[in-house]
Amino acid sequence: MSASLVSEEILIIETPERVPLHFALASIGNRFLACAIDHTIQVLILVLVVITAVIIMNISNLATTLESAPKWVIAIMILVMFLIFSSYFAFFEWIWSGQTPGKRWLKLRVIREDGRPITFWEACVRNLLRTFDMMPAPFYSIGLISVFINSRDQRVGDLVAGTVVVREREAEAPEFAQVFASPVSDPALRRSFKPVEFTASLNSLTEAEIQVVETFLRRRWDLADVPRQWMAWRVALPILYKLRPGYDLATFTYEGFLEELLHRYLREHRFSTN
Repeated sequence: MSASLVSEEILIIETPERVPLHFALASIGNRFLACAIDHTIQVLILVLVVITAVIIMNISNLATTLESAPKWVIAIMILVMFLIFSSYFAFFEWIWSGQTPGKRWLKLRVIREDGRPITFWEACVRNLLRTFDMMPAPFYSIGLISVFINSRDQRVGDLVAGTVVVREREAEAPEFAQVFASPVSDPALRRSFKPVEFTASLNSLTEAEIQVVETFLRRRWDLADVPRQWMAWRVALPILYKLRPGYDLATFTYEGFLEELLHRYLREHRFSTN
């Protein structure tokens, strides 16, 4: 997919189907609030860890104990603190489809510059460089400078990882209830796109998830092109995060992927039980 900017706040990404999707870039204010929420949670986790350690070890004088503690104990404590601060963002962005608790609260999401979901690698890279963006800590001075001078509002971690932070724009696509409550107009589930070959096990998919895919494919032709592509993106994104499939970027389309996914699932699961 190709991308271009029409203003400082809107990023247009052209899908493989040649349909432009408009992503609203997250504002500095929203990103700051989301980050503040996440750092607050990190501090609370650290406090809970320390309190738990005090209770378990029955420490009456923590300062004295730390001074007399072996170096390996201090090293482990430093390592735990580092892991909490460094892995918190990468962990949540990996398992929560590009969101942390703070981002989820403010409806922000990290995606790749081409609109696809971020991988574990990109989540790690953008957050390993967070320490550099925070310099001088904790003011995010370098990160703020990068965001101000960059047309896509990317901090250094985003530039290296090839990611952007966007706001959820649910109004661009129709509500799920609106689409799925309409009469079925495509019962044949015919293929309309070239099959997207991918490598992934479908065993982790639930019947509910497949039902969403099947319902979308049945009723999608009641939608105009742009809302249909938005809905395809919204249906495919959580599945892409869950399966982490391998596929050819040059031939990938969201609807082609969903069509192939459904047919493969029916072939492997439902038909095998008959």
